[in-house]
Amino acid sequence: MKKAHWLLLLPAGIIIVLDQVSKTWVTHGIDPYETVPLISGFLNLVQVRNRGMAFGILNRTDTDLHSYILIAATLMAIVLILFWFKRLEDEAHSAVIGLSLVLGGAIGNLIDRIRSQEVIDFLDFHIGSYHWPAFNLADSAITVGTLWLAIYLLFLGQASTKSGK
Repeated sequence: MKKAHWLLLLPAGIIIVLDQVSKTWVTHGIDPYETVPLISGFLNLVQVRNRGMAFGILNRTDTDLHSYILIAATLMAIVLILFWFKRLEDEAHSAVIGLSLVLGGAIGNLIDRIRSQEVIDFLDFHIGSYHWPAFNLADSAITVGTLWLAIYLLFLGQASTKSGK
């Protein structure tokens, strides 16, 4: 095996499983729109449905067209991630970890979109009455993976270029 395929597939698979298990637990354990305080004044568990993108963008119930557009966009993103992975040098393990996190998160939310045309969000961070939009483990993996890739591209990628790679 030329590339460390396991480094792409294993973390992505773990994220997909944890994401789906957590969403199943939330849908069976918390009523829709119920709030369960975990850390008073900071973190609640909720069950909300998001038919749109991050932060509720395109969260509309009057049309299904946007769901199909989001499914298509997610599939294109997955293809681009796999293409990027294929083009990486064998030593670019740091980039592969970031790609794996984004891949796992994208597939986790894609499963929801295909199954029910909406994504289950349940983590509600807030300070007092100021709430961050609810999100899930897949969203967290996408965010961390994207930041990981940005750091890689800005700092680590330049180091390998300077060393002649």
